Amino acid sequence: MPYRYLEHIAVADVAFEAFGDTIEELFVAAGDAVMNTMVEELASIGSEETVAFETEHTDLDLLLYNFLSELVFLKDARCLLLRVKSVSITEDGGKFNAKAIAYGEKINPKKHPLLVDVKAVTLHRFTLEKTDSGWHAVVILDI
Repeated sequence: MPYRYLEHIAVADVAFEAFGDTIEELFVAAGDAVMNTMVEELASIGSEETVAFETEHTDLDLLLYNFLSELVFLKDARCLLLRVKSVSITEDGGKFNAKAIAYGEKINPKKHPLLVDVKAVTLHRFTLEKTDSGWHAVVILDI
């Protein structure tokens, strides 16, 4: 599993760290961590709908923040649980761009054993860094 929950960081929220050999792998892992905070079994999320979305920012860490916030927004606005299938990150003219393809389906408590509702991604202790072994991020979610 390319992410793990950090119980000692936030008492009323959920914290996790995500890893990836590439920045794209980290984004996918962090997306799964957000979904796995809400749904007990990621495998319970079917692939009835495909959603393409794009986020951008001048800072790579805030690109990840926007990316994860978009997943939470799509859950709230369209009642969709989504797993990111692929993400492509590019830089052009001082801006980073993330183009994602995700699959999922409408929230169904009978099919998806629900845990907690993620209200937002926070910037508290939010980090993204390149390491010798790849990429590492720490994220705290408001639940």
